Amino acid sequence: MLIELTEDTLQDLIAKNEKVVVQFSASWCGNCRIMKPKFKKLASENEAITFALVDAENFPESRKLANVSNLPTFATFVNGKLVNETQTNKQEVLIELVNEIV
Repeated sequence: MLIELTEDTLQDLIAKNEKVVVQFSASWCGNCRIMKPKFKKLASENEAITFALVDAENFPESRKLANVSNLPTFATFVNGKLVNETQTNKQEVLIELVNEIV
């Protein structure tokens, strides 16, 4: 399942879903735009995991849930807790991150 947040409600999403993978991005970020279709493809291949797209510029409370210092940042959460996060523009790194919680 892929959810594109329209409100700063990532905390609620993480609390309600066992496994969550998040892409923190911004509209001006070129690498974010490159990674978005790859992120969406992973979401379609992993139906047991909730995938969320979060605009890091517009949703500061959501951004605080991971160590977002660069974009795009990808973070995994299991049972409401941050498991891992990385800043990358490489699909292989993103796949490894997702595979840690499969």
